[in-house]
Amino acid sequence: MKDTQNFLITIVGPTAIGKTALSIVLAKYFKSDIISCDSRQFFKEMKIGTAVPEETELAAAKHHFIQNKSIFDDYNVGQFEREALKKLKELFQENSVQIMVGGSGLYVDAVLIGLDVFPKVAPSIRENLNLELESKGLESLQNQLKELDIETYEKIALDNPKRVIRALEVCIGSGLPYSTFKNKPKAPRNFTSIKIGLDAERPFIYDRINLRVDRMLENGLLEEAKTLHAHKKLNALQTVGYRELFSFFEGKFTREFAISEIKKNTRRFAKRQLTWFKRDKETLWFDSQSSIDKIISDISEKMNTFKEP
Repeated sequence: MKDTQNFLITIVGPTAIGKTALSIVLAKYFKSDIISCDSRQFFKEMKIGTAVPEETELAAAKHHFIQNKSIFDDYNVGQFEREALKKLKELFQENSVQIMVGGSGLYVDAVLIGLDVFPKVAPSIRENLNLELESKGLESLQNQLKELDIETYEKIALDNPKRVIRALEVCIGSGLPYSTFKNKPKAPRNFTSIKIGLDAERPFIYDRINLRVDRMLENGLLEEAKTLHAHKKLNALQTVGYRELFSFFEGKFTREFAISEIKKNTRRFAKRQLTWFKRDKETLWFDSQSSIDKIISDISEKMNTFKEP
């Protein structure tokens, strides 16, 4: 048994499944705050397209890390890990149970487990790799990675240029394989993690996604995206819902096609979220329509197993 009896209940699952509503119910029940780990809801300029909780929801429980940054800020998962752990340390002094919610798997893992630490590399290395990507294509970079780090080559998403370039820049900059920096022991946490997941049949999830996109458009997503179009190269705006509308503004898509692409790409995103979260066999999974009494009962039972000597 851990010395501390702090518990962090983390709610995960695909987009539009109902995580926010559940987090508020649990926060009220456990008299806790809510840590948001949705990597796009941090940005105050992106309110509609990231489905930031409604004002009534934000008022129903104290939320942290929502609309607290600007798209112009240089912000990453490492900074979030440090800030979230600091905030949790404060919150646990008030209540030994806290809630975290979000669909950004990497950000969830950063808080619960910790990030791998990589050496700093010269920015010129990434610049050169990006130039090579443009001139020679992704396959050239994939082949380099295969030579420098076969273990990473066999594990990462090779069709993702950002992942390939990130691994390569570490290999080149450090002179060591990227994989040697992975999965090192992490700093211990001052809480016990209980992770719960929400899931549903695919047609139900897809209907929820379509409804959410329609609602975003009704609430002014088009106008919000227009105000951000000039800044489309910023990392924060490489996001489903904005990229497609930027293509519409530039005459590459019709309005109808852009909307259908938002829905399609959001469905794909939901699939990737589930694939990520299903890796953790310790997660307690619930149907999104499960009764709150059942969910609370199972959480309480899980807590008691950790409390037993």
